[in-house]
Amino acid sequence: MRRLVARNLSLPVVFAAVVTVVAAAPSSSAPPTAPPPKSPVAVGYGGAVASVDADASAAGIEVLRKGGNAVDAAVATAAALGVTEPYSSGLGGGGYFVYYDARKHTVETIDGRETAPRSADSSLFLENGKPLAFADAVTSGLAVGTPGTPATWDTALDTWGSKSLRQVLKPAERLARDGFVVDSTFRSQTEGNQARFADFPATSKLFLPGGQLPVVGSVFKNPDLARTYEQVGRKGIDELYKGELADDVVRTVRNPPVDPKATRVVRPGDLTAKDLRSYRALRQAPTKVGYRGLDVYGMAPSSSGGTSVGEALNILESTDLSRASEAQYLHRYIEASRIAFADRGRWVGDPAFEDVPTQGLLSQRFADSRECLIKDDAVLTSPLAPGDPGHPADCRAGGTAAPTTYEGENTTHLTTADKWGNVVAYTLTIEQTGGSGITVPGRGYLLNNELTDFSFAPASPAVHDPNLPGPGKRPRSSISPTIVLKHGEPVLALGSPGGATIITTVLQSLIGKVDRGLPLVDAIAAPRASQRNSPTTELEPGLWNSPVRAELESLGHVFKLNPEIGAATGVQRLPDGRWLAAAEKVRRGGGSAMVVKPSGRP
Repeated sequence: MRRLVARNLSLPVVFAAVVTVVAAAPSSSAPPTAPPPKSPVAVGYGGAVASVDADASAAGIEVLRKGGNAVDAAVATAAALGVTEPYSSGLGGGGYFVYYDARKHTVETIDGRETAPRSADSSLFLENGKPLAFADAVTSGLAVGTPGTPATWDTALDTWGSKSLRQVLKPAERLARDGFVVDSTFRSQTEGNQARFADFPATSKLFLPGGQLPVVGSVFKNPDLARTYEQVGRKGIDELYKGELADDVVRTVRNPPVDPKATRVVRPGDLTAKDLRSYRALRQAPTKVGYRGLDVYGMAPSSSGGTSVGEALNILESTDLSRASEAQYLHRYIEASRIAFADRGRWVGDPAFEDVPTQGLLSQRFADSRECLIKDDAVLTSPLAPGDPGHPADCRAGGTAAPTTYEGENTTHLTTADKWGNVVAYTLTIEQTGGSGITVPGRGYLLNNELTDFSFAPASPAVHDPNLPGPGKRPRSSISPTIVLKHGEPVLALGSPGGATIITTVLQSLIGKVDRGLPLVDAIAAPRASQRNSPTTELEPGLWNSPVRAELESLGHVFKLNPEIGAATGVQRLPDGRWLAAAEKVRRGGGSAMVVKPSGRP
């Protein structure tokens, strides 16, 4: 994310002389060089990395060049994003990791979602019988789940990696120590959080040094995080779940360190040392659907990404989208999304607590029973009631519709591949921009607010809500890292941030590539629509200002403008054996795609 380029933001950008901003004592090392060159597409041999940030992509490429595999590179890239994208990801969050093993021709996943404290129940976000205001819940210890990111890294490296944790953390440790160049997005995101950051001394010291916003073009250093990475690399991930670092997290959640002059009411959480000690990242089977002769693998519950993308693809299978007009294609895509979200709201939650009919949701029979709801000349009414995957009935829905819970949009996604053909699609998050706003003092990272992804109260007293809080429960997610194979070989992998819009971004990018024939970078760049079982569908400016909008409105679609939806990255295996890495051209200032060897031979 850190680049010396102006972004399409209202904030005026003036590139000043480099000013060093530090969170503690200045590092004695030399200041960093200019950020690596940034491009939304790269093609070559030896492996590939695509992320939103050039420094982070470079960290992954560095590990690949030193003989690491796609898993090693993914963890290195993720750790670097914890430095340069601290409001979107980091040690205080969680995520979902999808891995293709080139030797076995198999796909496996890791659920690294945060968990609620063991004391949590369905009243977690209720006061006097009423749901808390969302803003009050977010900036609190109540919102903080047990972080899953560190355990995800450890599990992935232990299972499939070739390098040690200490080795893959080195680039991120160096980046935190030496600093990165602040860009307009980092400043803008800091400004958007300025009021709440100022209420937490550790957060203010780190991100508002001297009480001031970071200056675009300055160098931002995080020596506390550098020391944390060094300690974790040397002693192991257990430091974050059983050691002194774990004690710091528990103390911070249970007694949030608030400025005595602050007027904000910051509710404490009930996270305990036992919650951290007992956390496990879960290895589990992926979701799988067939689409146009391809095998599409995704993330199973606790994420709704794999089931929702898979159901929508099954619904769209019967329509030749390659021959459809733009309006016909978008109409079908929007309606398939609407139906998939109606079904996810009723059926998907943490499978350790809920009876989630994953196979039923992914069955072609169920999709066919839902597809017949779609009409070419009319629009379905939202909120649409769910279907029953256990008893599919053509063109019928029943029960009460469940609303889509709000999910923060400032997640981040990375995709990696290596010279052996292994592939990783990994989406990680601390939920909304800036997470809970609470920094672990002296450790250099923010804590998540993931528990606000739970429903605060049931949508209807008469209908079971699978996404209510519970002890040790994982909140439902929309994260959708996806890997596509053909005859057991990788075709492409992709994912996106964006809260609940992740599902629609991944779905639209997939069909843009597979059905509409767009190059991967153009499928990612194409203007987006997002329908999530709501009366209105969100449109980016490219569609809002297009004649196709009027065509769709004539069918009954209702739209609202969303300036930016998602920020995807992906990789593609080309027929000649090269890797193509692709990222955003414009969104979030453009992403960073890199390969190990841009020219020559393998």
